[in-house]
Amino acid sequence: MELRQLRYFVRVAELGSIGRAARDLGVVASALSQQISRLESELATRLLTRSPTGVAPTPAGAAFLRQAQLTLRHAEHAVAAAREARLAGTVSVGFAPTTASLLARPLYAAMTERYPNVRLHLVEGLSGNLGELLNARRLDLAVLFQNDTAQGRSVVPVLDERLFLLAPRGMLPLPDGEPARMEQLAGLPLAVTSKAHGLRAWVEAAFERAGIEPWIGVEVDGLTTLMDLVQAHPIATIQPGAAVARVESGVLNMHPIDDPFLFRRNQIYCISDDELSPAALAARVVLLDAMRALVRHGGWPGATLLDS
Repeated sequence: MELRQLRYFVRVAELGSIGRAARDLGVVASALSQQISRLESELATRLLTRSPTGVAPTPAGAAFLRQAQLTLRHAEHAVAAAREARLAGTVSVGFAPTTASLLARPLYAAMTERYPNVRLHLVEGLSGNLGELLNARRLDLAVLFQNDTAQGRSVVPVLDERLFLLAPRGMLPLPDGEPARMEQLAGLPLAVTSKAHGLRAWVEAAFERAGIEPWIGVEVDGLTTLMDLVQAHPIATIQPGAAVARVESGVLNMHPIDDPFLFRRNQIYCISDDELSPAALAARVVLLDAMRALVRHGGWPGATLLDS
């Protein structure tokens, strides 16, 4: 079995087509098909199901795919480690947009200082998409939330963060920083994420507990655009304290919401410890330190560290 065969199989399985995989890899389709057949012969099992519309992994192929992806990542880490005497390699870390606005810069600064030969690959996206990238072994680590699935992953709970009402000054008859009750939000137009985001579910659950129908003024699946709208128009939003990093000073009032259940737990998710490279294990420690330092120094509004 050769790494080349693993690479070919993984790309075919990911693209669902031998022809597309061949073009992507720059090889002839017949040669690619022949290598897959040799791999199946060596394993004495069928890895792909062929059909007129493409190919799909068999149950054995799906199990083999996960390990093949991991083997290729380890091979990349081995090459990187061989080129450098000190800890080296590439570590991919995923963040939701609000988390990225707070954590990306301190994480990069700490990694550059402590492990200058480890290259960071930072990915910002929806938590569901980040979870899929973890499952596919395309991310080493991600900061996700408690309601995200954690099958086959290691999880380190780090902190809880409250959610806040962010509204233009004068929109709510409360001084900046004073808590707002859910019933006071009943008549406010809100800019919210779509139902694809976990944050939307928490917000709707809070309104349901209060027996109130929220006024959804606009749905926005992008934090920068959402915050731009809130700062420019008479519309409010409900966001974690981390979103304040995207707010111009003095433009919005920030009100903690008086609901003890309206918070989200931030956790570091990763592939299992025995699959992590030395560089990824080191990056996880740095990421945990960076998150704790932000909270301890008041840089993460509304966040509380967990005892563990």
